[in-house]
Amino acid sequence: MTDALFDVPADARRPATRIVLLTGASGSGKSALTRRLGLPVVMLDDFYRDHDHPGMPQAFGIVDWDDPASWDHDAALEALRTLAATGRTEVPVYDIPTSRRTGASVVDAHGEKVVIAEGVFAAELVADLRADGILADAICLARPRLVTFWFRLLRDLGESRKPPFTLLRRGWGLMRAEPEFVRRWTELGCRPLTPSVAEQEIRSVA
Repeated sequence: MTDALFDVPADARRPATRIVLLTGASGSGKSALTRRLGLPVVMLDDFYRDHDHPGMPQAFGIVDWDDPASWDHDAALEALRTLAATGRTEVPVYDIPTSRRTGASVVDAHGEKVVIAEGVFAAELVADLRADGILADAICLARPRLVTFWFRLLRDLGESRKPPFTLLRRGWGLMRAEPEFVRRWTELGCRPLTPSVAEQEIRSVA
């Protein structure tokens, strides 16, 4: 195990599975990386709250999906704790075009040493998982923001996530804010890595 990983406390019971938290700006390549790795994945974006949940934050004329207040931290944490302890957990299924949960599914670790939990709010879980002794690593994908802007736009248009003008306006705002996002995620305990280096690091522990 490399020095970059977070150690399990000596007196902690060894969990069945440990969690690699993977965050980065929307469009930074998180999903593509997890597909290449082929490990079990918890999609943390599925823990978004429904768009009509009371008190949802607003930006660009719509719900601010980049504000942690739009996301159910406690439910995501409990799901990861269950997965680490038992090797299985139930997670919601979230439909982005309609901005609401539509069902549930089960994530099975299949005996893997680590499972990836990826999403824009993954860094919000670093301190909790570290305290629980189930954090294997915490990584923030960082690459040129114009690249991220372009791939995010292509994805969002292809999936008809929102009207094109809304996607352009939101995407431009996110590109300008991306350095601040990376700074915050780093402060919360994530290591900023390029997608290629992140892939190497995760493979080394999996």
